[in-house]
Amino acid sequence: MQEEKKVAGWLKETQKGYIRIAVLILLNKKPHHGYEMMKALDKRTKGFWKPTAGGIYPILQDLEKSKYIEGEWDCGTKRKRKIYVITSEGKRVLEYTLEKEKRLVNTMAELLKEYMKDVMAIDVNSTQLSKTPFALFFDEEKCNSEDTKNDLENKRANIEGIIEKLQETIGQINKQLTQIEKEENSKNKK
Repeated sequence: MQEEKKVAGWLKETQKGYIRIAVLILLNKKPHHGYEMMKALDKRTKGFWKPTAGGIYPILQDLEKSKYIEGEWDCGTKRKRKIYVITSEGKRVLEYTLEKEKRLVNTMAELLKEYMKDVMAIDVNSTQLSKTPFALFFDEEKCNSEDTKNDLENKRANIEGIIEKLQETIGQINKQLTQIEKEENSKNKK
């Protein structure tokens, strides 16, 4: 239980960083207001991130304070809302961040590949593991339901392949265990 809480804390901190990056990516495409960004994050991540006002607005304030984004009040509509745009400094930080994040994803993919090979005896192609979590933010076409169906079918095929390899590994382990048991039984009979 202690471990679950610790890991949940780590992942929450990671998510905050990723939401900052995702906000900059969205604003690099076009200006948004806070609620619009919340909806875009929810849609682009297929519901994985469902930011609340209490989560997104402190991030926007922090980015604005850091001069990575600028907000301007729009009073031309029924509701007064702040429209955010990315600054040139924000664009530089975004470019640098994405380059660093790409290296991080590749490193983590290699570590995961080693773990799967060494511990689980599964060979996995590292290119399957090294997709950046921000791919959805760069291509709006990827948000339609057909792509979601294709994504799910690809994930299913990958998982089925992993399951097949795991079943082969289990079969090999079972053969080894049977052989060991036979040898032990032979020794015990003597």
